[in-house]
Amino acid sequence: MSLDPIYYAISWILLRWHSLWDAIGIPDGRVIGTNWAWILSIFFLVVTLRVILFPVFVKQIKSQRAMQALQPKVKALQEKHKGDRETLQKEMMELYRTEKANPLMGCLPMFLQIPVFFGLFHVLQHLKPSLSDEMKQLYGWPLAQFNSAADAHLFNVPISAKFGSSAAELSALGANGTTVKILAAVLVLVMMATTFLTQRQMILKTGWAEDPQQLMIQRLMLYGIPFTLLFSGALFPIGVVIYWVTNNLFTLAQQQWVLRKFPPPQMANKGGPGARPAAGTKVAGGPKSPVQPARTGGLFSRKTEPEPVSPVVDTKALAPKPGAKPVNPKKGARPANKPKG
Repeated sequence: MSLDPIYYAISWILLRWHSLWDAIGIPDGRVIGTNWAWILSIFFLVVTLRVILFPVFVKQIKSQRAMQALQPKVKALQEKHKGDRETLQKEMMELYRTEKANPLMGCLPMFLQIPVFFGLFHVLQHLKPSLSDEMKQLYGWPLAQFNSAADAHLFNVPISAKFGSSAAELSALGANGTTVKILAAVLVLVMMATTFLTQRQMILKTGWAEDPQQLMIQRLMLYGIPFTLLFSGALFPIGVVIYWVTNNLFTLAQQQWVLRKFPPPQMANKGGPGARPAAGTKVAGGPKSPVQPARTGGLFSRKTEPEPVSPVVDTKALAPKPGAKPVNPKKGARPANKPKG
């Protein structure tokens, strides 16, 4: 299957944004060694795609909530059909169908962005000044804009260069190998860090999965993917790394907004030391809240005084023992004055 439609779509979006910045007056020339019109075009390529994919992203969050809510039922099915994998799979599929939960929905936004990533990778790899004029106009690029993009730099490093560029490629781009490697290394480290933070934010907000397979996938997403970027990042053009970092930052902000609008349920596996009880849950013997004291109507309402408790008197202890002489309580007391006759 040809990916030409994706190459054309990505090129069209980049060219439209570049035309907008050109109309606004952002120059194509370098400022601080950077062609900001093309850097902004890559940044807003991310914004455009994320706006398009936003409904899918919301569905991803809701699907993850539904999957978490089903974890107790999934665990019960696993205990019930232990050793019978075929029956377990049928029961779980029926459970997902009944509850309208889709395990694949959680990965859908990532899968939809993979073609875009490879499309941008190909387009930036295509930006070579040595190409013929006919090849430069491939994917709908006007000749002038192609030459401008092929000469685009970030801090004096061509956006089509990469950490692993050969000496011949660097020579064709007119780039300094040391400068390229330094900037590429910094951007790859930022890419790894933002990828880790993106996955960590989602896991901490939604909770670790109880199912061993899903738990393994979560750990792979959290640690495995950022680690692989340490090696694969050397093959990414600078422009692709800019796209990845921008996409991660956008995802962090988007996830924070969505997670506030659709707060995660109180998960059982979030219990333990320091865990806060659900609203309306009374904790026997637990510490009182420092914000709202006991027996009050709220934070600013008047505190009601506790009712006095009468002491309990043990009447058996006060009764005289058998054979004991009666005690005159008035003995030793000062007699009252008798009235004079």
